[in-house]
Parts: sequence; structure tokens; C-alpha cells
Amino acid sequence: MALIKSISGIRGTIGGKPGDTLSPLDVVRFTAAYGTWLSKRAGDNQKVVIGRDGRISGEMVQRLVVSTLNALGLDVVDLGLSTTPTVEMAVVFEKAAGGIILTASHNPKEWNALKLLNEKGEFISGEDGAALLEIAAKDDFTFASVDKLGGYTVNETALQQHIDAVLAYPLVDVAAIKKAKFKVVLDAINSTGAIAVPALLKALGVKDITVLNGEVNGKFAHNPEPLPEHLRELCNEVNKQKADIGIAVDPDVDRLCFVCEDGSLFGEEYTLVAVADYVLKNRKGNTVSNMSSTRALKDVTIKHGGTYTPSAVGEVNVVNKMKAVNAVIGGEGNGGIIVPDLHYGRDALIGIALFLSHMALEQKSAKQLRNSYPDYFMSKNKIELTAGFDLKKIFEHIKKKYKQHPINTEDGLKIEFENDWVHLRTSNTEPIIRIYAESNSETIAANIANKLIKDIQEVM
Repeated sequence: MALIKSISGIRGTIGGKPGDTLSPLDVVRFTAAYGTWLSKRAGDNQKVVIGRDGRISGEMVQRLVVSTLNALGLDVVDLGLSTTPTVEMAVVFEKAAGGIILTASHNPKEWNALKLLNEKGEFISGEDGAALLEIAAKDDFTFASVDKLGGYTVNETALQQHIDAVLAYPLVDVAAIKKAKFKVVLDAINSTGAIAVPALLKALGVKDITVLNGEVNGKFAHNPEPLPEHLRELCNEVNKQKADIGIAVDPDVDRLCFVCEDGSLFGEEYTLVAVADYVLKNRKGNTVSNMSSTRALKDVTIKHGGTYTPSAVGEVNVVNKMKAVNAVIGGEGNGGIIVPDLHYGRDALIGIALFLSHMALEQKSAKQLRNSYPDYFMSKNKIELTAGFDLKKIFEHIKKKYKQHPINTEDGLKIEFENDWVHLRTSNTEPIIRIYAESNSETIAANIANKLIKDIQEVM
């Protein structure tokens, strides 16, 4: 059981003792801290947008958040069951001071979280997060008197506004998608993707849609992180139905991966690569992804005459780097697509629309598209951390052992070998060390990762 306070928000497991988990007391404390921070900077604008994914604990957490914000005198606009990108865009639609998304993203069902947004519908900065945590640590909030309690309204149109914005995006070719008559299988993982993705596909003219795990009950049919080992049902169903493509999203619909028509995985690392290829064919510019993402994006960017820049892991870091280099497309290798002139947030809906446009206009199958990109293999691993671990000691040991190779310490440790790399970093969302290695050989990538795992275990 855990409570994690990070750049990705306040995340924890449900149940247990306050301070150790995301207990009701912790939900109230951190919501009050956020509301207090927001009120001080927002002036007369006291409006906050909230929305939640389909988690079992979602409704309970939502009631606590609404009541706490109202008790501070803030007006709440509730989207109900929604997606992370929809809430982000709704903050702008509503001209709100900020927003809270109630989702633990790819984490299992016992987790939930408060993802915190500023007035632009973007995740708050590390500096703002630190100020918020200080408010929470001191319980430095004052609640409103009975005559100044906040109001509560429901917005049932935000998803349609989001879809309309995707349809209106210049590079989304609705006519081409409709003409292609795609047959699609979707794994909605018992969350709000079951609402949002079919609505988008129908608006794009896709009529043949099969939804797996479509009941929005938060009882995830499998581990909700869209990794290969969790998507066998989707792969089999695409094959069985002779579908053109399979689509998988995570519970809050900000991550996206595809399955090819033969039931093979397109590869979540290549979601961004394919979408970037399409965007860069039509719009010259630069790209950004985090340093745990495949180098295939760099290859595609250079091919189109742009410049690729890596960032530290974390959506805030990617967005900041995208703004710094004026990137036209960016995101993360976990299937997170950020299209800046739509909004600065990972968004599976715009990702789906651009990918299907790419397929339709190229008149290529998903497999043909995948085969057109450089072939790299990534080995993704993790080690669970026990209480009291000495991370500094672990990283110093690794740095010393590999000092003859180029090492980047901007975000954990990234070690560059001649044609390969390995990246070690602690997760923002779980008590683990992630070990990612990439090579043009699947065996070499796995061997590099296993070697570093053994190095870490020696110290631990």
C-alpha cells in the first residue's frame, strides 16, 4: 500500500491508514491544498473542472473532492465519467481556473489519484506542486463561511466538444477514414474508453466496431497498462474477426496502442513514431519524446528535416521541452501523443484520428505502416523497491561501473553504448526502479537490461 506525491499528482492505494495510502483524509487534505493554492492565484475565477475514469473508488473520491472544493468556496463543474484529455480541454472550454482528474491512469484497480491542472488545462509545474505540498503539510487552508460555499454544476457536453475539436483538426481526414471502411476492435479495459472511443470512431465514419471489456465498472479484465502481455485477448479478437486494426487505451484514455490486422502488436513505442511521421509529412517541424522512448522517432524526424530533442520522463517535462523547441508533435513512448495546437496533453482520441487518417491516405495496412519504420527492440523491466532503499548508493554504483560510457543524469541514469542504450529511473507513480534498454537486436536489449538488473540487485 502506498501514497506517492510527485510531478504526476497525488497517487495511492485505497484503504489503510491516513498518510500511508490515499485515504479519505488524504483526499480531503490534498484537495484542500490544491483549492487553496488555486484560490490564491486565480483572483475572481473560482471555477474548477473535475472528471473521473471508471475506477471502483471513483465515485467515492469524487464526492470527497467536490465537497472539499465547495467548502473552500470554489465552484465545481463536474464532467462525471470522462477522460484525462477531455478534462484538460474542458478547463479551457469552461474558462476555469484549474481542474482535477480522478484517475490512477495505468495502475491497477486498487489505486486512484488526483491529477492536478492549471488554468491552461496542463499539469501543474514541479514548483507549483512543491508549494501545494507545503500547504498540505501545514494544513494551511481556511474554509468558507456558510454564505460563501461554492456551487456545483454538471457538464454533459465536454466529450462532444472534445470530439468536435478532433474532427476539426486540419490533419484529421474524416472523408478518407469513412471511405476506408475500417473494421475496428477496441479493448476499453472497463473504463471510460468504452464511452469516448466508440463515440469518436462513429463520428469519424467507422461503423464496424467491436468493444471488448466495455462495461464501465472499474473491475479491469486484465492489468490496465497496455503492454503486450496484457493484450492477448485483443490480438486474438482482431485475428478472429479479420479486423483492420485493434485499439487499446488505458483507463483514462491518454495512452494508446494498436494491433495490426494479423494480430501482431504495432508496438506502443511506435504509436508516436507513426503519428509523428504523418504530421511531419504535412507540417515541417521538431519533435520531442522522453529519454525512455525509442530512437525511431529521432530517425523519422531527421528524415523529414526536423530536429529531435529528448526530455526527462513525465508529461510536464515533455510539454516544457516541446514549448522550448517549438515542437509540432511530441509525447512519450508509452503511447502518449501530444498535439500542441490541439492542446498540451497526451490524448488517445487525436492519436486515433491521426493514425487512421495516415492509414487511409497512405492506403496501407497497419502492418505495412509498421514495416516502414526502423526496427528497434526495447526491453522494459522494473524492480520493486523496499522501504529504506538507498537510491543514491545504487546509482553511484552504476555510474562508477559504467564510467567509460556516456551517462546522462538529467533523469535518473541513461547510459549510451555504441548502438544501444539503457535508462534507469525511479517511477513517478509507483515504488519501483524502471530499467529500459533498446537495441536493434531483441536479444541484446534483453541482455543489457538483465545485466543492469543484476548490478542493481548486487547493491540492494
